[in-house]
Amino acid sequence: MTGWKCWGGELDVKRLMETFLCFAPGADSLSPQKKHVLVWLLSSPFAPGQLAEDLLSLCVISSRRLNFSTAWSTNAVSICQSAGLSEVTRVELSRRFLVQVIGELYCLYDSMTECIYPHPIYSFAVDTQPQDVFEVDILGHGRAALEKANDELGLAFDSWDLDYYSDLFRRVQRNPTSVECFDLAQSNSEHSRHWFFRGRVTIDGQEQKDTLFGLVMGTQCHSNQNNVIKFCDNSSGIAGMEVECMYPGDPAHSSAYGTRRSTRHVIFTAETHNFPTGVAPFSGATTGTGGRIRDIQSAGKGGHVIAGTAGYCFGNLRIPGYALPWEEAGWEYPSTFATPLQVAVEASDGASDYGNKFGEPVLAGFARSFGMRLADGERREWIKPIMFSGGLGAIEDQHVKKETPEPGMEVVKIGGPVYRIGVGGGAASSIQVQGDNAAARDLGAVQRGDAEMEQKMNRALRACLERPGGNPICSIHDQGAGGNGNVLKELSEPAGAVIYASKFKTGDPTLSVLELWGAEYQESNALLIRPSNSDFLKQVCLREKCPVDFVGRITGDGKVCAQPPTGRHPVDLKLDWVLGKMPQKEFKLEKVSPPLKPLTLPPGLSVLDALERVLRLPSVASKRYLTNKVDRSVTGLVAQQQCVGPLHTPLADVAVVALSPFGLRGAATAVGEQPIKGLVSPGAGARMAVGEALTNLVFARVSALKDVKCSGNWMWAAKLPGEGANLWEACQAMCQVMGQLGVAVDGGKDSLSMAARVGKETVKAPGSLVISVYAICPDITATVTPDLENPDGKGVLLYVPVSPGQYRLGGSALAQCYGQLGDCGPDLEDPDKLSACFNATQLLLKDRLLSAGHDVSDGGLISCLLEMAFAGNHGIDKLSSSLTAQFSCVSALEVLFSEELGLVLEVSESNVARVCRSYTDAGLACYRIGRTRGFGPESMVRSMRICGEEVLRGSLPHLRALWESTSFQLERLQAQRLCVRQEEEGLAARTQPYYKLTYDPAQTPRIQQLGLTPPRVAVVREEGSNGDREMSVSLFMAGFEVWDVTMQDLCSGSTNLDPFKAVVFVGGFSYADVLGSAKGWAATVTFNPRARAEFERFRRRGDTLSLGVCNGCQLLALLGWVGGENVGSIPTQSSDVILTHNKSGRFESRFVSVGILPSPAIMLQGMEGSALGAWVAHGEGLMRFRSSEAQERVVGGTLGPLRYMDDSGSPTEVYPLNPNGSPGGLAGLCSPDGRHLAMMPHPERTVLSWQWPWAPGPLRASLPSSPWLSMFRNAAAWCQTVQ
Repeated sequence: MTGWKCWGGELDVKRLMETFLCFAPGADSLSPQKKHVLVWLLSSPFAPGQLAEDLLSLCVISSRRLNFSTAWSTNAVSICQSAGLSEVTRVELSRRFLVQVIGELYCLYDSMTECIYPHPIYSFAVDTQPQDVFEVDILGHGRAALEKANDELGLAFDSWDLDYYSDLFRRVQRNPTSVECFDLAQSNSEHSRHWFFRGRVTIDGQEQKDTLFGLVMGTQCHSNQNNVIKFCDNSSGIAGMEVECMYPGDPAHSSAYGTRRSTRHVIFTAETHNFPTGVAPFSGATTGTGGRIRDIQSAGKGGHVIAGTAGYCFGNLRIPGYALPWEEAGWEYPSTFATPLQVAVEASDGASDYGNKFGEPVLAGFARSFGMRLADGERREWIKPIMFSGGLGAIEDQHVKKETPEPGMEVVKIGGPVYRIGVGGGAASSIQVQGDNAAARDLGAVQRGDAEMEQKMNRALRACLERPGGNPICSIHDQGAGGNGNVLKELSEPAGAVIYASKFKTGDPTLSVLELWGAEYQESNALLIRPSNSDFLKQVCLREKCPVDFVGRITGDGKVCAQPPTGRHPVDLKLDWVLGKMPQKEFKLEKVSPPLKPLTLPPGLSVLDALERVLRLPSVASKRYLTNKVDRSVTGLVAQQQCVGPLHTPLADVAVVALSPFGLRGAATAVGEQPIKGLVSPGAGARMAVGEALTNLVFARVSALKDVKCSGNWMWAAKLPGEGANLWEACQAMCQVMGQLGVAVDGGKDSLSMAARVGKETVKAPGSLVISVYAICPDITATVTPDLENPDGKGVLLYVPVSPGQYRLGGSALAQCYGQLGDCGPDLEDPDKLSACFNATQLLLKDRLLSAGHDVSDGGLISCLLEMAFAGNHGIDKLSSSLTAQFSCVSALEVLFSEELGLVLEVSESNVARVCRSYTDAGLACYRIGRTRGFGPESMVRSMRICGEEVLRGSLPHLRALWESTSFQLERLQAQRLCVRQEEEGLAARTQPYYKLTYDPAQTPRIQQLGLTPPRVAVVREEGSNGDREMSVSLFMAGFEVWDVTMQDLCSGSTNLDPFKAVVFVGGFSYADVLGSAKGWAATVTFNPRARAEFERFRRRGDTLSLGVCNGCQLLALLGWVGGENVGSIPTQSSDVILTHNKSGRFESRFVSVGILPSPAIMLQGMEGSALGAWVAHGEGLMRFRSSEAQERVVGGTLGPLRYMDDSGSPTEVYPLNPNGSPGGLAGLCSPDGRHLAMMPHPERTVLSWQWPWAPGPLRASLPSSPWLSMFRNAAAWCQTVQ
């Protein structure tokens, strides 16, 4: 029983209880043994018999709608079936509340998938009939009939659409069905067709020669022609390089991994999910992330997912008890939208949760808050928020081009079943002003995500891409807006297809044909394959437990025809009618001059007073509340994520990934967006967005500036007065500056209904352009981060302005913090200087002459300097006279808070002259502005002088506390408050984490050196595991023969463990942790007869060992393999320790110090006394013991060999150094004989030097020898020598 968070405080919730509703036909006839299994699954491991059959009923019950089988149920049923309970067909989670009702109950449940029940539920039976298909009588009643359907079905047709489709069906002399009308509305909505960007534009009576899309495509003329995909697919791509990658020998069965070289290109995609996130933030963000991942999967004939980016724009936060002076009180917010505070927390929760469960790291992004009445009284605010999702991937050279559909090809749907969710999202998100649609219809258009299903689908698709005999996929498209109707038309164009409605798996028996055809239910892709490959695909999907439906075939008649079991075809459309060349729409726009006033700051405003506001503005302030909860290490391919320096501070400018763990080649991406400057000047805002993206990217070495490609994402209220012309101005400015720089757009999306109805007022969001740049990295280690290092104790700070002599404050953080815009903002007048700056910096990266670097952006030069100090935990002082001379006519506030483009660099004193010369030779100014001084909590920021006057002196901890304060306020809304306080207070006293290396990793025995045959290891994964590839790479590097083995392989009997000396259970979210962490996996091992027999036999052998990491650690604890005195047969109730929810109450992603204590653990021999950095990424890592005696036996003995360490080198329970609160700092457990080791940290993600996000200088020098790799080498040597 716990408290319940309800935004706005409408409810006083006294109590919450989670209960299970389980339905099994003939459940009363379940054998006592099966009832025992079911009770074990649904109850606590330490209280397996305590499951009441008739729980509290005198309360409010919130549970799933009876017709809606959830993703939670899918996973729970899968667990039951794996454990032998084939009779169980559905299990749902319900919540029972004891409440004192003050308002509505809506915040207690998701009204799309849940409802309130006044009495307990005893059955899932429903008595709802699907809606019939009907004709829209255009032939009889003309346009009026279509207008009626437009209102009834929520089609969002405008007047042009109504005329066009009325004429079309009169011309072909037949009436459309309701399903066809719905199909046309989704497929040809603004969301799907981008009419505005493709349309004819007239501005103030003058027709423009180009379309917006034509302008964007024109940027390609000035850039290197390195695109392999552009403007024509789900993702764009640039030419990559040949790399060595690891592949399974036979992805349809258990097999050994091997390596082979292949050419892999880099792909990128970005999209937004703004409307769904505004209505239901968590669900909208999960499905935005999932949709973007499917864009990567669906590039060419299939792409590999690598990493994501995320961004959020929301209105004024109005955090209770935390006043931000620029946020005006008393503003109205619509009840149909989530509040900005909900969006900030819940949308980021949703995106993080999806990536964590899928196994995709999120490595970069942005967050921005804005709400202001402009000089003319107009309110501008992100009522309709921005939820931005970008992603990097890779594609094999032979998979770049899709094949043309041919008659006889099979039409296949792979992924989740059909649900009544996301119905009409394409039309709903195209509504000109959000809030003009019916609230229920808006909610119905929001999808619900299932990361587990998407991950299973990804594995099946990856198996196709990795098949030694060639990829069976001829073409692939992701399902998004318009559902099956849209994706199957895109897939079959131009040949046409027949689709059989009865062949779709459905998760809801009450679905109508319209809903089956048009719902945007998630985690589904569409494929074309040849019939000869169908058996391979079926086998792969069976192995990965991924649903697959063969729903139709290509016909060659140019039509798409949906056939029901009986009756009229609900869809029978020529593809030319829907996807063919349609007339352009025409848009007549007028310019509206923005009401601008000069910025007026309070008289006598000091720099420190200004900083007390600016450092708390969300766009400037710490983003720790975003990075702490999202996995930033999964895949083992992450070379640079958000957090840098000794205190893991979220300030990196660029994200970098490897294309393979066997080399240093990779890709980089960075983001730029400056929407508030765009309110002052749309053109300047666009140019500054491009400039910011490049001054972020510059800190990773890339192949060339002209190789850089961009995704341009536009979020604008483009069809409202003045806004379309502003968008045109911004687009034209972006294209012109890109042409001068030599970079180009190769893809992007638009969302052009960024306005919301609030009472009688239309509130427009600031027009936003998000530029995502990406490029090839020839060396992923040639990257510089903002954390000051003070090289040789003589660090010097240099400032390189791109627009020297300019100090404009319009659209700045300072202006926003005083409720104004100003009338003159920064701009990029000389793109050649930016090019010169980029190229000079790239050469310095290559020569390793920079120890730190950061771009000047939100918050200005002073924020840039302070962020570098915060990141490195170093003080700074002495702003020198070389720059002061430039300030004679400007104030300290203008110098320090203007956001003109520029870089601040730290270099060693010995390299100052060479670095400065590099910039001056390129025609740039380079000023020595200060030096690094001090380290740790006593450090100061001082001697900051402008025109001889000291304008700032303060302690580093105090200034950092200001910068962190907004983030920690948001943390209190998503994590346990005591933990948040511990981290906040701890930052003020910390210097750096404790690391110690007591052995030489190079001396660890290697199989290759011993001349022995590699021992065989099974990397065992369950449905939902996501850490198997990086684990396999680590074992492969250590000398093992590594096999990919699924639990399905073992349960089916196709594989046994007899040939293996070692078994490794990997990390992830088995069965999405629906019944508890690793509970479903443990049930399969314990109750599936074949699996149980395999593991019992393996464990009894004396020549075997096992390792469980993260989810695998949770599994070994549940099974009793570690942490107990007895390690006999597999138990069901004898585990002395289980792992439960972190003390913080949420998922934790941290880089922590892990100490290695003396123990019998075979894998850790020779490593004792060391303390090494390691990634943790888990939600349930808190170790709980059956008794105090059991706890003391582990904590006080030798069965807890791994401990979280504090900064002095002692085991700790203090958060976040101990990320989960385990007693005694426990991070791992072993068995008494040392053969079985379980640990929550991820050694497999830190076996290479570039995988460590930070290490002190002395340790960094030894990292190429990979300290954590020694444990894997120990295992290989033991397995090979033991008899």
